[in-house]
Amino acid sequence: MRYTNCCTLLIFFFSAITISSEASGEATIKVNAASAPAAFGAAEIRHSLETRPVEGDWQIHLGVDASNGNIRPEGFQLEVNKSENRIDVIAVDPAGLLYGGLEVAEVIRTAGIDAIKPTLQNPYMQMRGTKFNIPLDVRTPSYTDVCDAAQKNIPEMWSFEFWKEYIDTLARYRYNFVSLWNLHPFPSMVKVPAYPDVALEDVWRSNVKWDEHYSLEGKDFVNEEILADVEVVRKMTIDEKIDFWKRVMAYGKSRNVNFYVVTWNIFTYGTDGKYGITDDPHNETTRDYFRQSVKELLLTYPDLAGVGLTTGENMHGMDFQEKEDWAMATYGQGTLDAAQQKPDRKITFIHRQHMAKAQDISRTFEPLAQQSNVNFIFSFKYAKAHVYSATTQPYHDNFVKDLGDMKTIWTLRNDDVYYFRWGAADFVREFVRNIPHDVSLGYYYGSDQYVWGREFLQRDVEGTRELEITKHWYQWMLWGRLAYAPQLSNERFRQIIAERFALSPSDASKLFDAWQNASMIYPTTTGFHWGPLDFQWYIEACQSRESYAENETGFHDVNRFISLAPHPKSRFQSIKDFVAGKPKPDDVLTPFQVADRLDEYASKALDSSSDILSQSTSGELPRTLADIKIVSELGAYYADKIRGATELASFRNSPTPASNQKAIRHLVDAARHFHAYVSLATQDHLNPLWTNRVGIVDWKQTYAYTLQDIRIAGGDPADFELPPEF
Repeated sequence: MRYTNCCTLLIFFFSAITISSEASGEATIKVNAASAPAAFGAAEIRHSLETRPVEGDWQIHLGVDASNGNIRPEGFQLEVNKSENRIDVIAVDPAGLLYGGLEVAEVIRTAGIDAIKPTLQNPYMQMRGTKFNIPLDVRTPSYTDVCDAAQKNIPEMWSFEFWKEYIDTLARYRYNFVSLWNLHPFPSMVKVPAYPDVALEDVWRSNVKWDEHYSLEGKDFVNEEILADVEVVRKMTIDEKIDFWKRVMAYGKSRNVNFYVVTWNIFTYGTDGKYGITDDPHNETTRDYFRQSVKELLLTYPDLAGVGLTTGENMHGMDFQEKEDWAMATYGQGTLDAAQQKPDRKITFIHRQHMAKAQDISRTFEPLAQQSNVNFIFSFKYAKAHVYSATTQPYHDNFVKDLGDMKTIWTLRNDDVYYFRWGAADFVREFVRNIPHDVSLGYYYGSDQYVWGREFLQRDVEGTRELEITKHWYQWMLWGRLAYAPQLSNERFRQIIAERFALSPSDASKLFDAWQNASMIYPTTTGFHWGPLDFQWYIEACQSRESYAENETGFHDVNRFISLAPHPKSRFQSIKDFVAGKPKPDDVLTPFQVADRLDEYASKALDSSSDILSQSTSGELPRTLADIKIVSELGAYYADKIRGATELASFRNSPTPASNQKAIRHLVDAARHFHAYVSLATQDHLNPLWTNRVGIVDWKQTYAYTLQDIRIAGGDPADFELPPEF
C-alpha cells in the first residue's frame, strides 16, 4: 500500500492525500481548512483506508462552510454522491471536521466505504469531559492521592506520551475537555510573582508505609511522616513544568480537547507556610495569594479554557455567605483580573454547587458573571458517587428550579467500576437522555476513589502497561459517544466490537449482549443496596468505611443488606418494607425479584459468551470474556445474598424454622459464589488494592466475612462443603 502527500495553495491551505491499495481503487482525501483537528480527522480516515481497501476511485473532501445553518458548532454533515464516488464532510468549525472525519473513518473501518450514508450530526451535549483527580506531587495532592492508583500514576502525570495517547483517545470518543482536580495545584503549575518561593522544583513521591485510612475531607495528606521518605521521580524546574503543561494543553487544543483546573478549598498544600500562608480563611495573605495564583494560572496558560472550584471541604466555621465571599474574593477576583487584562481571552468559570443555592451563589459572583469574556457556569453532582445505580436520579430537582436561566454541567461519578471491563450501551443511552437537557451544557465523568491514568491491576502484562481508558475502552467510549449522539445505534456498537476483536457479526452480537447483561449487575445491585457516597459503598468489594457498614470490618454483611434501603429511583422495594408487607406499585420489584433479575443477567451473560471462540489465551478478547464471567459470579453472589437477607429478616419478624433454613442455605450459596468470584478475579487481576475511600480491598479476606454471614443467620459454615478460606 502506498500514499502520497501534496499541498496546493488555494483560498485556504488545501491538502490532498491519495491512498492506493491492492484493491482496484484509490481514495483521495482533501482538506480545505488548515487546522490540526481537521488534520487529525483526515489522518484517521487515511488509517482506515490503509486497513480496509476500497473498490473504485473515491474522493473524500473535508471543508468548512460557515454559512450552513443546519450545522451547529462541533457538528457535521456528510454528503454522499455514489455516482461520483464522492463523500463531503461539511462543518462550520475545525472540531466538526474532526468528528465528521472520525465518523467516516469508523464506518470505513467497521462496515466499508459503501456503508457511509448522508447524515447530519450535531452534539447533544455541548461539553463532554472527564473528571481527572490528578496526583501532581506528594506535596500537592488531589483528593485521591492516598491510594495505590494515585501513587503509581504520579510519574505518568509528567509524561507527555501519556497525555498524547490520553487526548487522542478522548478525541476519538468525542470528549472535548479534561477537568484536572487537585486540592492545591498552584505550586506545581505556576510561578506567582508576589510569592515566588512557593513554586516547587522536581516531582516527588513518598515511600512511607501509608496508613489504611486518611481523612475523608482531604486533611493531613501532607505531613512530616509522609515527607520523611521521598523519592524524586522526575527532575524538573518550575519553568520546565510550565512548558510541559503548555505543551499538553496545546496538544489538547489540536484535538479539540480543552483543559480546566478545578480545586477544593481551602487547602494550601505545597506552600509550607511560606509568606504566612495558612488555611485560615480570615488570613488576608492567604486571600491575596489565592487571587494572585488564579490570575497567574490563567495568564501563564493561554490554552487553559478555565478554572473551577468547590467550597466547603476545609472551610469549617464559616456560613454559606462567608464561604462564597471568600471564593469571590480569591478565585472570582483572580479570574476577573485575568479577564480584564486579556479582554480577548474567553474564560469559563465553573462553580460547583455544594450546600448552597444557585441564585445565592450567582448574586455573590455577579461581578464575574457580568464580565463579557467570562462564562460563569455551575456544576452539580448528579448521581452522588454512583452513576451505576439508576438511569433516573432524584437529587437535582431543587437545583434545576433554582437555576433560572443559568446553565450547568453535571458531575457523573463512577466509584463503582475499577477492575472489570464494563459496557451496557442501553443503560448509558437512557441515563444520558434522562438528564434535564434544557439546563445542561454537558457533563464530566470520572472518579474520586480512582485515578484513570495507566493501568496497574492486570496480571501477566508484558511491556508498557496500557492506559486505563484503553483497558476500559468500551465504558469510556459509551459515555463520550452517547453524550455526542445518544441516537447512535446498538448496531454500530456491535460493528465496533466486531472490528476490534476480529469477530464475526454473530459472535460480536453475542459479546455485545453478554457484556451488557454482565454490566447491568452493577446498577441493579447498587440500585438495591444504596450507599450514596464513595466511602459508603464499593460494589466490587462489598465494602465501605467501617462506620457506614456498622461493623469493624467495613464489609456489608447480611445485617447491612437488611437495613440499607434502595436508591430512590430504582423501582426496588426494600427488605424491611417487603417483610412488613407494605403495599407497592406493580412495577416495583420485591427483593426476591431483584435477586432473580441478577441471576438472569448472570445466566444470560454466561450463555451468550460461552461459545465465543478466542484465538488465544492472552490478549484483550480473552481478558474481556474473563471479566464477564467474573462479574457474573459477583452477580450470583449478590442475588443469593439478597435472598438470604430477606429470609433472615422474615425469620426475625416471624420466626419459623423454614425461613431460617432458607436464609442459611442462600447465604451458603452466596459464599460459594464469592469464592468463585475471588478465584477467577485473582487469576487475571492483582489484589489487594488500597483505596482512599473504603480502604484496603482484600477479596480473600472478604471471603472469610461471607462465611460470617452464615453464622449471623445461625448456621455453621463447617456443616457445609464450602471451599476453605484462602
